[in-house]
Amino acid sequence: MSPSDLYLSFRKLQKPVLAPSKEGFDSKNTYNPAVVLRRGTFVMLYRAEAKGDKVTGRIGLALSKDGINFVRHPEPVVEPEYSWEKAGVEDPRVVRVGKTYYMTYTGYNGETARLCVATSKNLLSWKKHGVIFDEFPFEKNGRLNWTKSGAILTEKMKSGPFKGRYIMYFGDSSIWLARSKDLLHWEYEARPILKPRGHLVEPGPPPVLTDEGILLIHNEAFWRDEGLTYTVQEALFDREDPRKLLWRSKKPILEPEFEWERKGWVSNVVFAESLVEKDGRGYLYYGGADRYVGLATSVEHS
Repeated sequence: MSPSDLYLSFRKLQKPVLAPSKEGFDSKNTYNPAVVLRRGTFVMLYRAEAKGDKVTGRIGLALSKDGINFVRHPEPVVEPEYSWEKAGVEDPRVVRVGKTYYMTYTGYNGETARLCVATSKNLLSWKKHGVIFDEFPFEKNGRLNWTKSGAILTEKMKSGPFKGRYIMYFGDSSIWLARSKDLLHWEYEARPILKPRGHLVEPGPPPVLTDEGILLIHNEAFWRDEGLTYTVQEALFDREDPRKLLWRSKKPILEPEFEWERKGWVSNVVFAESLVEKDGRGYLYYGGADRYVGLATSVEHS
């Protein structure tokens, strides 16, 4: 069985579920969201950029009962505060463990994109815990300490070399693995566990533990005739040793098709960061052309 059979296939909605507002902090771009279910409500935390503003990201909040029609909170819930994120807070991924929500996000200082973590009890007010890795000795864009993004498995490993630890897939360019006792302090494995087949590879939504293994939906960029193109792919890792790759998709599960995915702030981009399951259906949320939020829902095979 391939991972495609686990979440089946996905069908996109033809129109975005979130687009920039006419004015305000999300008037230029709204994209790359984290979505979680809270008491039956879809809560979206999305990257927002304002017209005429050099900040590369604030994080806004929107609510929906059906996962399609969202109502926005009027102000951002996370904004740049510290030196390591002075240029932007970007691309959140959110998981719930116990009664606490953990957000991994990108802190950008104008030069280096670093992986950060924050916590919340209500998804509205967030406590920042800073940069996860003080040092990371692998270069990206000619810079060290470029760690960017992280996707956390919400269950501790029950056996194998990481027994009793949480794990996280992180990075872009390649994907690395990290382990933690408390979800705040992390140690990384020096060797990447997934390398790019094209330009880069980056984690997508939080990984899913299945009977067959750990399913990681991720993003890969390739050079095509139309230029650099971002697609959404799948990989399956071993349940006991999450470094061990068992399977990798040969074709994208999502790729740019619609006009609003092909043309935007960055053209030819679909970029997934959130997978929600409700009533047996998977809701895969993604950024389209770095301007919109799109949705693809799982479809049963006939």
